[in-house]
Amino acid sequence: MPIPQALVTRFFQLIVNRQFTEAERELERLKQKMQKTEYNRGYFRALYGMLLSRRSSSDDNYAFFSKLDLTDKAHLNQYKREFLEHTKNGLHGDFDRGYFSAWSDCMRILIRIEIPSADAPAAKEDDKEKHLETLKSDKSQATMANFFQGKEA
Repeated sequence: MPIPQALVTRFFQLIVNRQFTEAERELERLKQKMQKTEYNRGYFRALYGMLLSRRSSSDDNYAFFSKLDLTDKAHLNQYKREFLEHTKNGLHGDFDRGYFSAWSDCMRILIRIEIPSADAPAAKEDDKEKHLETLKSDKSQATMANFFQGKEA
């Protein structure tokens, strides 16, 4: 029985969105559906490592996932190709091929899903602050904050 790609895709979406409890449930479902082979053991260990790495603080300089820019599709494609080369390399054992296969699947899925950039929410907040500033500077308009504080504009 091959590895269910729908569950794998869901798992990657959950860890990218930092929904770790649900990601653990998906990982457990994957474990139950996998056959007990060295390849699958390597695949599962890679997924488990991704979960642990993503869950830990982003200050870890040695974790690949914490350094990964999820919005840079060109680099993700490059990593995918590198992991695929390791998967096809006959010098690696089954465990290693499964491990690298999980990483190549991760890159493939990260390329396909839309991940909002880290700058997008900050830009929206800046726009909101600018909008509030114009209201505060207009002395003929009272803001809600002024109303609730009992101040006149």
